[in-house]
Amino acid sequence: MRLVTYRRHVHEAARLGAIVDNQVIDLEYLGLSAGVDLPDNMLDFIDLGPGAVASTTELLNAHGGQWPIGVAQPIQNVKLLAPIPRPRKNIFGIGLNYVEHVEESSRSLDTSADLPKQPVIFSKPPTAVIGNGDAIEHNAKITQQMDWEVELAAIIGTRAKGVSEEDALSYVFGYSVMNDISARDNRRAGQWIYSKGQDTYAPFGPCIVTADEIPDPHNLNLWLKVNGEIKQQSNTKHMLFNVAVLVSDISAGITLEPGDIIATGTPSGVGAGRTPQEWMWPGDVVEACVEGIGTLRNPIVPV
Repeated sequence: MRLVTYRRHVHEAARLGAIVDNQVIDLEYLGLSAGVDLPDNMLDFIDLGPGAVASTTELLNAHGGQWPIGVAQPIQNVKLLAPIPRPRKNIFGIGLNYVEHVEESSRSLDTSADLPKQPVIFSKPPTAVIGNGDAIEHNAKITQQMDWEVELAAIIGTRAKGVSEEDALSYVFGYSVMNDISARDNRRAGQWIYSKGQDTYAPFGPCIVTADEIPDPHNLNLWLKVNGEIKQQSNTKHMLFNVAVLVSDISAGITLEPGDIIATGTPSGVGAGRTPQEWMWPGDVVEACVEGIGTLRNPIVPV
């Protein structure tokens, strides 16, 4: 399934939907029409456990595109929000997880040229999250070096504590796209959270594709454009530490819970690594895309 959080009007509450044939199917309303209790938000749906994906997929397929009144809306008539507009916890970010990005970072960001022996983990607070189409805020009083990073995001579906690499993917609910916006001039004594955790610095979406539709997350093309020009282009097979390793490694010491998000790192081509360096400014538009999931498009605006 391709799950979204959406609203029909500005003053309406966010709701949970599934995209089918360019329509958004409201899952709570669909459930009510069939006598099935389904939630109206993404986190409650994830909390239902793995069986909910299979049973809801079956319910969607049973209608054959003939939807009860009020259940379906054309996708162009709704506003897609971040799939999880307010995560329960900080997003787990992974730094230096593609070989060529390690090299470019060592040249421009004072990081080590040696490949990490363990995942490099930082975090982004829930207040950083925005959705597709929302504005990324450029505060010129704070940064003159706003950068981009396209990433595959993995969303946890089942409580994970000390899981093995072999079992780790079974704990993943689904996958999405994240743009790890970074203020490169805001790193502090090797700490990244202020650089990467400012408001609007975690564009996320446009949907979550459930894991049953992406059996191999380690062979997905991903790319990023600024004002229509390709800046990053790679494949998730080039990760140093793949999704299974990341889930296993984090869960060894930190319990992962349903709805937790892991942003799995970015390939080379970031602005800081280019010659000359390039940054984003008000008026720019950045698009981050992962194959099979979709495109995040966000404008940069001044504040």
